[in-house]
Amino acid sequence: MVAEVTGLPLIGTGRQADVFALDDHRVLRRYRDGTDTTPEAEIMAHLARFDFPIPQVYEVGGTDLILERLDGTTMTEAFTTGRIDVAEGAACLADLHHRLHTLPARTARHPGDRILHRDLHPENVLLTSRGPVVIDWNNASEGPPEVDVALTAVILGQVAADPAHPMASAARSFLTAFARVAGVDVLAGLDEAVLIRAADPALTSDDVARLPSVAALITFLS
Repeated sequence: MVAEVTGLPLIGTGRQADVFALDDHRVLRRYRDGTDTTPEAEIMAHLARFDFPIPQVYEVGGTDLILERLDGTTMTEAFTTGRIDVAEGAACLADLHHRLHTLPARTARHPGDRILHRDLHPENVLLTSRGPVVIDWNNASEGPPEVDVALTAVILGQVAADPAHPMASAARSFLTAFARVAGVDVLAGLDEAVLIRAADPALTSDDVARLPSVAALITFLS
């Protein structure tokens, strides 16, 4: 723990962590489940050496990260407010994948391995005054780039395949556009991506049960 949160404004909350404002330039990201932030910080430090767009890391300790406070909105919000359209959003995601996967891995076991975000979707991209910035690196690992691209497709597909989701139609359009511009065959890593998502403890049993339908939808749209 690197800071007390008593009295700090809570400005964001996710599946595992809460984000508190420290001041106009810094935030505290604290994991509720005891996650050690060291591996995440090490990956971010590696990416920073190559100027990949991530938040600056100021301090690391236990479950805490003190990070740059970013301006702008998520890609999802920018899309829903009309700031960007489907084609622009899909191209941005594809470009971020390409930029990430051209960088060398840290501890590659195989020559083709690269850093994988494994959760790169519109909610984890902030459109800031300095351009798109990728957040939430807790799930990052190393492996074949096509798996990372397929994971983005699966996450979009999970929304598209959920008839009760208010953004199902938009996600289907986004998925179709992303598959066209990804620069990698999204089907190449699809089987492994589905297995990774099925093992995600944040998914409900209904989410997991829909994954075969999600894979079929991705195959159809690709």
